[in-house]
Amino acid sequence: MNKKLVIVDGSSYFYRAYFAIRGLATKEGFPTNAIYGFVQMIRKVLKELKPDYFAIAFDSKGPTFREEKFKEYKAQRPEMPDDLMIQLPYIKEIVDAYNIPRLEMEGYEADDIIGTLVEKFRGKVDIIIISGDKDLFQLVGKGVVVYDTMREIKYDEDGVVRKLGVPPEKVVDYLALVGDTSDNIPGIPGIGPKTAVKILSQFNSVEDLFKNLDKLPKKLREKLEKHQDLVFLSKDLATIRRDLPLEVSLEDLKIKEPNYEKLRKIFKKLEFNSLLKELPPEVSIDHSGYLNVQDGEILKKVFEVIKRSKEISFDTETTDLQPMLADLVGLSIAWDKGKAAYFPVGHKGGANLDRKTLEEYLKEVFEDEAVKKIGHNIKFDYLVFLNQGWGIKGIYFDTLVASYLINPQKKSHTLDALSQEYLDHTPISYKEALKGARNLSLVDADKVSTYCCEDADIALRLKEKLSEEIKKEDMEYLFYEVEMPLVEVLTYMEFWGVKVDVEKLKELSQEFSKKLKEITEKIYELAGMSFNIASSKQLAHVLFEKLKLPPVKKTKTGYSTDSEVLESLLPVHPIISYILQFRTYSKLKSTYIDSLPQLINPKTGRIHTSYNQTVTATGRLSSSNPNLQNIPIRGEEGSRIREAFVPEDGYLFLSADYSQIELRILAHLSGDEKLIEAFKRGEDIHTRTALEVFGDVNPELRRKAKTINFGIIYGMTPYGLSKQLGIEPKEAKRYIESYFAKYPKVKEFLDRTVKEAEERGFVRTMLGRKRYIPELRSKNRNVKQLGVRTALNTPIQGSAADLIKVAMVNLFRRMRRDYPRVKMIIQVHDELVFEVPEEEVEEFKKVCKEIMERAMELKVPLEVELGVGRNWKEAHG
Repeated sequence: MNKKLVIVDGSSYFYRAYFAIRGLATKEGFPTNAIYGFVQMIRKVLKELKPDYFAIAFDSKGPTFREEKFKEYKAQRPEMPDDLMIQLPYIKEIVDAYNIPRLEMEGYEADDIIGTLVEKFRGKVDIIIISGDKDLFQLVGKGVVVYDTMREIKYDEDGVVRKLGVPPEKVVDYLALVGDTSDNIPGIPGIGPKTAVKILSQFNSVEDLFKNLDKLPKKLREKLEKHQDLVFLSKDLATIRRDLPLEVSLEDLKIKEPNYEKLRKIFKKLEFNSLLKELPPEVSIDHSGYLNVQDGEILKKVFEVIKRSKEISFDTETTDLQPMLADLVGLSIAWDKGKAAYFPVGHKGGANLDRKTLEEYLKEVFEDEAVKKIGHNIKFDYLVFLNQGWGIKGIYFDTLVASYLINPQKKSHTLDALSQEYLDHTPISYKEALKGARNLSLVDADKVSTYCCEDADIALRLKEKLSEEIKKEDMEYLFYEVEMPLVEVLTYMEFWGVKVDVEKLKELSQEFSKKLKEITEKIYELAGMSFNIASSKQLAHVLFEKLKLPPVKKTKTGYSTDSEVLESLLPVHPIISYILQFRTYSKLKSTYIDSLPQLINPKTGRIHTSYNQTVTATGRLSSSNPNLQNIPIRGEEGSRIREAFVPEDGYLFLSADYSQIELRILAHLSGDEKLIEAFKRGEDIHTRTALEVFGDVNPELRRKAKTINFGIIYGMTPYGLSKQLGIEPKEAKRYIESYFAKYPKVKEFLDRTVKEAEERGFVRTMLGRKRYIPELRSKNRNVKQLGVRTALNTPIQGSAADLIKVAMVNLFRRMRRDYPRVKMIIQVHDELVFEVPEEEVEEFKKVCKEIMERAMELKVPLEVELGVGRNWKEAHG
């Protein structure tokens, strides 16, 4: 096989990368989309093509010889966007760090450098030109192809003919006739691709053509005679130079090992954590101070050292990644950098410590509040401890939570990613530790020991770095007083779980199946045929081809049938209502009714949902397996599912729900007197808004006022409001203007929030939670508008999230002290659900209401609505 030379048209590719990827930026808002796309292209080329020689050509900064010949050359091209221009130096820096020759020559374009390299090395190596520009087709020939990596198309000689209709040697003549709008090469007015191909099938070149003009029809001949100068100017402009004085040999272009240290620094600065993972491991942590403790005497000596420590980091290894189903295999404790010990208890082969003996030592340390506990995703380890019957006091620092708080939009907060980012160290991966085994209990303790000790060691080291960041970002109160205590609250909520009535779910499943059958039959009747309703393709065919409904939105795969499209078609045909019902019943049946019994833990008989503290950018909690937050609040169907959530015998559910919390926070933050006064007087805020905006109130006007109230919080535009209310945008604009006229300080607050976000690049909640909004710096109107909506909503929704977290922490502390039998078991948005002994319900109701309504001091009173019942539906009301 011949050796390969790959030449990249760098100037073309960074533009293409810029437009292919949008919205990528560092947390401070520095755009990185073009850089990231360009790097991915380099990696793709290196991986797929495995070149022996490599070069990247860039246009020079100043004017080129073509502009000297024709001032309008490329004149129609807009200036390079500012957010692309500032990325270019990084692109060049990365090319240099990859040790790829970067070629530029004053007065010439990248194409001319590529042409010269092709001319120089044609026949010596196979040449692949990486570009999507058709002007480079003129260089294609034996051993030379153009490869458009973004479209995955390679153009050899036949490929050029298929694309343009002419062979490579006639590409310049083709461009001379048709011109090139992207480069502002004029060509001949009125001659398009078909005519050019026809002409060049008769003549070898434009020179040959002008020698034989008499063979052409009169009209075409006159057109060519009139524009002869343009033809030859266009050919000259389109011709790629192949004779630049480039002092470069094949040896100079030979593939070299990248400078990984430089790449690591750049990728860290640009927050390319996924790319950091792809670099070769960099080991900066010494494992020689790790111990695998398998002997009682050594265990005693190790714990004598551990007990003297002011802070320790710990990590558990288990048989399962689901903590409520996992058995403990072993755990590690790190007490200083590079000093850690592993305590095996559940390995199938090799020596294990006696659990009871280990428990005695652990109890002394882990129940001592004075010893600060550090870890990564402590909730997992805590649940494992609870399942062993062990407790933990003094939980102090979770590196996962800290990383999330510092930058909630970061793609990955894994220990591996943080280790690479902050410590320049690539840890042993879970996959490496497993060595192909089903779980870690089947791996030798000596091998697991280093892996587990390293994780504890890394968390200890990260604490030092991340605590500095937390301090620098002014989020110490939020982290240490709210988020860290919440780790324990969520651990117990998951540990306690919630009971479901399996018989009730079976009844519901049969009921929903019957209902789905009725709906399906009705849809078939209205469609005049049977089909797979769940298939978007088949549904689109029925709606837009068979029933001839007006298509609303088109996607790459055909007409869209998403919920927004279907809702807009509701007035058009009765089938739409049934399709929406079908989707609701199907989703609820599969996601909850049929799935919930499968999620019951065989040991506890309860469902243990996972509460995710480090997912949403606003600070709200989310839940998974199952996602309790997605059960519809309104509508009979969602209510029926809530009926299946039940307390244990002798207990009742207490539901505590903050009333209109986001509007109260808006009133507090804006300081609007009318809004504050309305809440202080206990008025229905939607009724009040209806009176202020419309001068009257009835159920319909109150509904509109409610939509406006919440629309204001979410930065809804007149167009968005018009869609929500089914009115004209002009009327919606009037409503919003009227709202702001009545509540002027709300408008001032929202304007001020956006202005400050644009200046600083971020917004904060009342407790200081920070969210960066790089979208505000985008030149794309839609992207920027998204940034505006985010800036408006985050301080309000994020403050509401902070508030309920404070309430949860305060309630949990009170429960542990005075109501140990009460369990906090569900959190959904602004609602908390407790399982309370029947005899304690009345007393705990008062305590719950008092604590929740005093969680934060606002300019308006907080109000909590309480409900009690024998199932979640009954309690929620």
